[in-house]
Amino acid sequence: GPTHEPIDPVRYIANRSSGTQGTALARALLALGADVTFVTGPAMVPPPEGARVLRVETAKEMLDAVTSALPADAAVFAAAVADWHVEGASSGKIKKDASGAPPALNLSENPDILATVAQMAEGRPGLVIGFAAETDNVIENATAKRARKGCDWIVANDVSPATGIMGGAENAVTIIDAAGAEAWPRASKSEVADRLARRIAGALTPA
Repeated sequence: GPTHEPIDPVRYIANRSSGTQGTALARALLALGADVTFVTGPAMVPPPEGARVLRVETAKEMLDAVTSALPADAAVFAAAVADWHVEGASSGKIKKDASGAPPALNLSENPDILATVAQMAEGRPGLVIGFAAETDNVIENATAKRARKGCDWIVANDVSPATGIMGGAENAVTIIDAAGAEAWPRASKSEVADRLARRIAGALTPA
């Protein structure tokens, strides 16, 4: 799901992610017998039963929770982490004043959780999978993201408003790895999760 980056005690920066796809994938991996640690922001769906659940609010808290959960055979980064946080979030509610001008918010970039784990010199999981939610040039942007982050796979999808995917019940993904791009047909998020979980299991099974 998303992270919530506080502006003041009642406002925050977030995004439209529901957490449905990540939760479905965790359930599918549990069904295959995996031992799952589920790091979740304030998602709109309940966490999967049977997983060790670590609840966080911010990107910094998520990074700390992820690194505390290592080592792992595989790490899947399906959360829609906010790119920025507000420097010096207010401890009290920010009030409007007579000027009519909005408050000045100084934004700083959040830690890159996927790149941090994918580029670990020691203790890197054997399989690191990222997600790329794009609105244009989906394959090109996701392929570049895979190279930039250093992960093994990227699960790319088009989250343009017309698709209804962000926060919806269905997904249409393309799996990008060292061999290229493999487009999957649109399906329910649980079906996508089941197929992806089987692909992960296959990659982790010795030949």
